[in-house]
Amino acid sequence: MIGNIGLLLGLALLIGLALRGWNILLAVLLSILVIGLTNGMALQEVFLQHFPFGASGAFSFAGNFLLLFLCGALFGRVMAASQAAQGVAMAITNWLGPKQALLIAMLVCALLTYGGVVVFVVIFTMYPIGVTLMKEANIPRRLYAAAIALGAGTFTMTALPGTPSIHNVIAARELGTDLFAGGWYGVLAGVLMAGLGMWYLQTQWRKALAAGDGYVATPKDEQMAALASATGSSLPGWVRSITPVVVVLLLIVLPRVLMMAGLNAEWISFALTQPVLWASFALLMGAASCYLLFPPVRENFVRTAGQGADDALLPLINTAAVIGFGGVVIQTSGFHSFAAWLLGLDLPTLVSVFLSANLISGITASASGGLQIFMSSLAPAYLEAGVSPELLHRIANLAAGGLDSLPHSGAVIALFTLMGLTHKEAYRDIFVVTVLVPMLAALAVVAVAMALS
Repeated sequence: MIGNIGLLLGLALLIGLALRGWNILLAVLLSILVIGLTNGMALQEVFLQHFPFGASGAFSFAGNFLLLFLCGALFGRVMAASQAAQGVAMAITNWLGPKQALLIAMLVCALLTYGGVVVFVVIFTMYPIGVTLMKEANIPRRLYAAAIALGAGTFTMTALPGTPSIHNVIAARELGTDLFAGGWYGVLAGVLMAGLGMWYLQTQWRKALAAGDGYVATPKDEQMAALASATGSSLPGWVRSITPVVVVLLLIVLPRVLMMAGLNAEWISFALTQPVLWASFALLMGAASCYLLFPPVRENFVRTAGQGADDALLPLINTAAVIGFGGVVIQTSGFHSFAAWLLGLDLPTLVSVFLSANLISGITASASGGLQIFMSSLAPAYLEAGVSPELLHRIANLAAGGLDSLPHSGAVIALFTLMGLTHKEAYRDIFVVTVLVPMLAALAVVAVAMALS
């Protein structure tokens, strides 16, 4: 009983410290100390074995996915340095017009993240442009933030087949599938997420305008607007800007297309069975195309590459810390009882997958962390129950993208900090588009898969 209480206290402590702005690594270390002491675990095992080196340990995860984080951050940094990311954003803005600001934010974020640009780079790219769009269209800041979250942190993260996101790669690596597993189910979920999310935001925008709730500038906005206007005239054309993204996507798709065409080659098999390495290679080739296309990148490539390496470290450490937290949690008797309870529920198997992956991601406030823990602790039981690896890949991905965006999520906190928002002002809209809508889409896929089985 004390151990179970300690488990809940450790989780509550992690959530509370994250909401108060603590560094996630420090918050995790304090939380696992509480869990270890209340569960009678030897501290040397907690801090020197389960947290760093367990099957779901922080260092184990970091070692397996360092290359993917590094190549993704490098690609994001050179896209920003070449102003190609801004070029894509401005091109879509010019085509659709500022009155479609919410749709523009979603589309640009979706295109860039689906092409492999790191989420935080996308957020910082959209903010300067967004200030102008919010002002011209009179959009409340909270709704623009929600549109960014919808495009960058939902369907391109867990649903769309082929995305080089860490979530898609984790599932492929653990299940022996490829990045296109359960592809049609993913497309269905992606359409539902984008459509329902945008419908909600547009509805809320109309209500806000009717209530006199519009854009309110901050001192930081003036600086961002000046940055956008200063760079707008010198941005590269949209064809050159989007080429690196196309390179990444083509390389991701190519092995699958060739295999479907009946071609067999050693490198095709390698690409399909080693998703971490192949996705990393695709991102690296995207960065190389930036080097060839944009002279400013060539002039400062060494420095830009170094900055990309630095950019990779913080997200990798934060994600690994959350996964290390899970690595300690799964050693407790409380978690084993919880897992046994989940598996023992009298539910259809796919509904149980949805519930399990959602709850574990909610506990860790991380889709990638929750997915890694789910794959190492519960996925084998579902495979034994007859769920195909491809279907488990996609439904677990979709489910992990639900409760991962609770208030203590690091991505949510980072977005609010950048936009100058509080949870009280903006979390309701974030909750709808990043928690409620993805869960509804995942449930729709579960229903379709059950109907077809």
